Amino acid sequence: MGQSFSWLSPSPIPSLHTVETSLRLNVKTADRLERSESLSLHQFLQSRCPSLFAPFFPAWWLNSGHLQTFYCVFGDFSQIDKVVYDRTLIRLRDGGTLGLDSTPPARARVLSDDAPIVVVMHGLTGGSHESYVRAVLAQAVKPKEEGGLGYRGIVVNFRGCAGVPLTSGQLYSAGHTDDLRQALMYISQRYPKAPLLGLAFSLGANVIIRYLAEEGEHSRLRAGCTLGCPWDLVLNSSRIEENFFLRNVYSKGMGSNLTNLMKRNAPAILKLPENRITPLMPELYSLKSPTLLDFDSRITRNVGGSSPPFPFTTAWAYYEWASSHRCLGDVRVPLLAMNAADDPMVRHLPLDVGDNGRVALIVTAGGGHLGWFESVGGRCVRRWVTRPVIEWLRAVGEDLESGPSHILQITEVDGWTTEVGREGLGFKILGDEGEIKGIEGEGGLFAGL
Repeated sequence: MGQSFSWLSPSPIPSLHTVETSLRLNVKTADRLERSESLSLHQFLQSRCPSLFAPFFPAWWLNSGHLQTFYCVFGDFSQIDKVVYDRTLIRLRDGGTLGLDSTPPARARVLSDDAPIVVVMHGLTGGSHESYVRAVLAQAVKPKEEGGLGYRGIVVNFRGCAGVPLTSGQLYSAGHTDDLRQALMYISQRYPKAPLLGLAFSLGANVIIRYLAEEGEHSRLRAGCTLGCPWDLVLNSSRIEENFFLRNVYSKGMGSNLTNLMKRNAPAILKLPENRITPLMPELYSLKSPTLLDFDSRITRNVGGSSPPFPFTTAWAYYEWASSHRCLGDVRVPLLAMNAADDPMVRHLPLDVGDNGRVALIVTAGGGHLGWFESVGGRCVRRWVTRPVIEWLRAVGEDLESGPSHILQITEVDGWTTEVGREGLGFKILGDEGEIKGIEGEGGLFAGL
């Protein structure tokens, strides 16, 4: 299942891919009075997200997918979209650690207990500091009286990313969803009245789609929004690895990021008791200018998640398992996915949206990988994609009426907070780490990937 493509008409109007079904969403009327209406997802988008039906013109000097992507990586975003977070560390039952960064910080202002929460998953080796994360959260958490949504944002930083310590012999991957699952347990317990809205980028987008499909009606997320999802990891990875330029620029850039991330965590890894990562470190250090496939062949396929299903026999077997395009049919909450047709790293997209009336795929002609920069005069740019994402978050956070809850009950087992029936998972709160500034990234890593 899943249609793919390698080129689309370069119309400035984004193309919308949905399917006609009898499924309808119950939403508040546009005047937000005590009335509701039933709309298809297509109608919901037309009435609530007008930016998706207006032209997007990439900045004139960033007029290709490569230039958009390069600017996302090398542009200076330190003076815009400044976000300050409060960091909380939680220990997972397998010994791993996640860093949850919440904004606005407690000292800035107090939000109501039922304020919607945007739960963010970042890209391959990113974190809450990434410019693409801040571009949305800066607007989402801004007070309503200042033109924002007045929401709370919580970024789930992967193990070992963004200064989060690596405390077990397991990493993260495009297919492993239990870390997100346990983070959502924590968020739900801390803010039981707040609706949770998923927002994810690149690798994180793949994770959140797989989570939504696996959870079905049990999802703790009321809705999802993804940007730059890699979808079919086999076809998109094959295209990159078989092309000299793509392999030497993008694949080696991502492979370098992952390798440097591991090397930064090496002192902590070597202090761990017997684990799955330590025996792999000598081979990692022997790699010279590794591609993403090189790294995944040696590291991710072995320790990118819990066992089973890890380890996989090859990186390609891992890619086949982790791909998200085949599971769209199982998603049971509204999902808006956005990709650019000129994304250098993602060209094969599920245009059939899994034959699921809850899923919409928006494809823009330009934008690159997580770019979508438009001109605001001279060489000044802004991310066009922020507007439709904010419109979507407002719509699903305030207008969407949720049905009966099928969320699993949270319970305590042997000092661990978990869900009924999932006692193998769970978390403990390690403590609050204080405030961190969202513009402070990690040296030695390319941003924006």
